[in-house]
Amino acid sequence: MRNKVGALLIAIQIAVTMTIVLNSISIVVERDKMMQRASGLDEQNTFYLTSTGYTSDFNAQNTVTEDLLAIRAIPGVVDAIQLNAIPISGGGWSMSLATEAGPDVEGTGTAVYMVDEHGLETLDLDLIAGRNFTANEIRWRQAAQPDWPETVIITEALALTIFDNVDAAVGQTVYIGNDEPMTIIGVIDQLQAPWVGWNNLEHSMLSPENMAFNSTRYLIRTEDGERDRLMPIVEEMLAARTSGRIIRNMDTLTATRDRSYRQHNAMIKILLTVIVCLTLITALGIVGLASFSVQKRIKQIGTKRALGASQASVMRYFMLENGMISTVGLVLGTGLTIGLNMLLVNWFNLTPLDWMYIPIGVISLLIVGQIAVLGPARRAANIAPATATRTL
Repeated sequence: MRNKVGALLIAIQIAVTMTIVLNSISIVVERDKMMQRASGLDEQNTFYLTSTGYTSDFNAQNTVTEDLLAIRAIPGVVDAIQLNAIPISGGGWSMSLATEAGPDVEGTGTAVYMVDEHGLETLDLDLIAGRNFTANEIRWRQAAQPDWPETVIITEALALTIFDNVDAAVGQTVYIGNDEPMTIIGVIDQLQAPWVGWNNLEHSMLSPENMAFNSTRYLIRTEDGERDRLMPIVEEMLAARTSGRIIRNMDTLTATRDRSYRQHNAMIKILLTVIVCLTLITALGIVGLASFSVQKRIKQIGTKRALGASQASVMRYFMLENGMISTVGLVLGTGLTIGLNMLLVNWFNLTPLDWMYIPIGVISLLIVGQIAVLGPARRAANIAPATATRTL
């Protein structure tokens, strides 16, 4: 009580540390869970590249057909497709599906992937209801063509959102572009959209069509461990077989995932650094206050020792004192933690803090405080009783 300002400052420091650390840990855990989400693809064995024709007589349709036949014939390739967008890449197509036609009907947003009958095998998707596309259902989409095919395959998450039941979705009609009907013929287990921060990340649809575009993208899935060996082989084969085009932007899905979650990874590293630094600063503050307290009370401690106080009792005295200061700070910190988390949830749409973090944080910071004060407490316990006779 003789050093109220110092004790109050340490209590406030502990409260602020608890507030920032617990909310930071919550964000780190949330971001890590997001980074660990499965895309639904065989990422370790899948790569893609872009083919761009630049001559006036470039025949996109013939080129795509022949390219896919040539790629699929390479030993070690499981399957290959032409694809309009790469999952979790950050760029792609999206539309809205509704159960009724009309411009005023609210639909459900979904990513759009244009594939042929090889799409499920190439993307490593499991059909949990209905059937796959047949070769006869695959059409060619021309540049700027606005209409859509008559059939569609959707993900389980999208089926549950629209119909609340996977089996009931098969055979149902959904409307795309306000009034174009599409019949759901199948439901797949999982396929994420290109945008990792999208609320409808698990909403995807497969449209049965190839694209007669001069610039197109091929997605290739290989057998286990064959991806890196086959990448240059496929690239060289495509570059050699057709003139008037260039092969570029070859990349893997694992590298694409790393780029898409780069900001999340950077945020985790920054927050972990902040957590460590704040905890160390708080611990050093406790050490400084305890050391100052010991220095100011050397004669008092010596008197206690001369009157029979043991070293253990002196240590308990300082550790109890630190525990009281820490408790005040942690009570204040609990309120601040909850308040800041409520603001973060409202401002940034974050997940509310798990209540279990608060008791864990309280116990952890109490332990940190006791460890920090241990050194000064030992120095106090080692003060000789003879110091009581000295004039300070």
